Parts: sequence; C-alpha cells; structure tokens
Amino acid sequence: VQLVESGGGLVQAGDSLRLSCDASGRYAMGWFRQAPGKEREFVAAIDWTGGMTSYAGSVKGRFTISRDNGKNTVHLQMNSLKPEDTAVYYCTTRTYGAGVYTASERYNYWGQGTQVNVSS
Repeated sequence: VQLVESGGGLVQAGDSLRLSCDASGRYAMGWFRQAPGKEREFVAAIDWTGGMTSYAGSVKGRFTISRDNGKNTVHLQMNSLKPEDTAVYYCTTRTYGAGVYTASERYNYWGQGTQVNVSS
C-alpha cells in the first residue's frame, strides 16, 4: 500500500490549508501529526465508507476529514490554523477492519509526512 501526501506549506495564523492523501485502496484512514520534541498525536480519522469520523479535541470544529472514494483520496481541510498546529502531518491507513481508529498502533501503513508551518 502506498500513501502519497500533499498540501503542506507555510501559512499565517487564521489561514486554511487542505492536505490530501492518495491511497491505493479503500481503507480506514487517519491523520496524525508530530511537532518538534513532541510525540506523534492523533488528529482525525475516517472509516472506509466515509460515514464515520473522529477528531482530536484540539482540532474539532476547525478541521474536517473527508474522502473521495472514487479516487481513493482522503482530505484534511484545516481552517483557523494556529501556531500550535505546526507539525509534520502523516497520513496512515489500516487495511482491514470497518471502524474508525484513533490509536497509532491500529494502523499498518504510513505516509512520508508533509510539513505544515503556521506563523503567528
């Protein structure tokens, strides 16, 4: 399974960015992030149908995860970005199971990461 992320960059606080992840199949997907000196943390997840989602409390109401199953692509729309959102964002997938997964150990494939920098 290959995961290809895109959409990272440098923005100002309050701006928006959309991350995309192209997967080679229709699976449960998630986004995690890791800031310098911190552990990787859960951001958002979606099941293979797109009917169920889950968000970390720190991004709920600002970020939206969605999927285009025709293209096996998952998006993370990030609005009202804050400097504390600065991190490397990783796309991940679990190639079995029908749920939404928030723990990193539940996933079995990871992308290379894309950098998001939010300046104040």
